[in-house]
Amino acid sequence: MRLNLQTDYALRLLMHLAVNEDRLCTIAEAAARYDISKNHLMKVAHVLGREGFIETVRGRAGGLRLARSPAAINVGDVVRRMEADFAIVECLPGGAGECLITPSCRLKSVLNEALNAFLAVLDGYTLGDLVRRNGRLRQMLEEEAA
Repeated sequence: MRLNLQTDYALRLLMHLAVNEDRLCTIAEAAARYDISKNHLMKVAHVLGREGFIETVRGRAGGLRLARSPAAINVGDVVRRMEADFAIVECLPGGAGECLITPSCRLKSVLNEALNAFLAVLDGYTLGDLVRRNGRLRQMLEEEAA
């Protein structure tokens, strides 16, 4: 299973905002820090804002911040909202559903069980768990002294 790029960027942006929780951050800053596309990150930030994970402040001194505390942002919830579907095979919801053996195949239930286990593990963690007491991550993502 592989998460899409949008989900990857969303989790990275949320970690960046959590580490820099005491200030507004810009998309350009986060994109530069991760060396990723600013345009793609803008789209991700839009979705995160629409889903209620971040807030945007417009204007000259504007930027992004978390909409709630890192401990209140569940990783599994972020992944579910960012992924278009979890069709790891065509017979699962979101797939094409054209496989000949789908009506009698037991693989579908096994893969669905595995997917649910994957999401259950993610549900056990918050954004706070990813950044709390992680000094090395803080060094990498905090604003450098001017």
